[in-house]
Amino acid sequence: MSALVIDSSAALSWCFEDEASPEADALFERVRDQGAVVPGLWHLEVANVLLQAERRGRITTGDVALRLELIAELPITTDNEVTARAWREILALARAEGLTTYDATYLELAIRRGLPLQTKDEALITAARRTGVAVPA
Repeated sequence: MSALVIDSSAALSWCFEDEASPEADALFERVRDQGAVVPGLWHLEVANVLLQAERRGRITTGDVALRLELIAELPITTDNEVTARAWREILALARAEGLTTYDATYLELAIRRGLPLQTKDEALITAARRTGVAVPA
């Protein structure tokens, strides 16, 4: 069973030394021990941020490969219902909460699964709280 939904901003804090923190370490341990669930777009978002960091010289190609290998070892499950919900539930939630459809995807998943949502995105945190989704500190 998954402990929470994580978005890319939360997971990417594991990938950069300047974003390391006790909170990021605790999240990593929680996901390692209890699992997490993500929508399919999460994989593309994580890969894209790492690619952009590589292009800017923030990390090396080897660092990207190493980080992705470490993340791939975590018990992170991909939810497969997102595509079927994109044009109805997710679009409606994005409209109602003033979010991008990308961010609304994480919120819809947390609502549907009854799980807390871990993110560093302030607009998503606010929308989660407004809709009754727990946001771990």
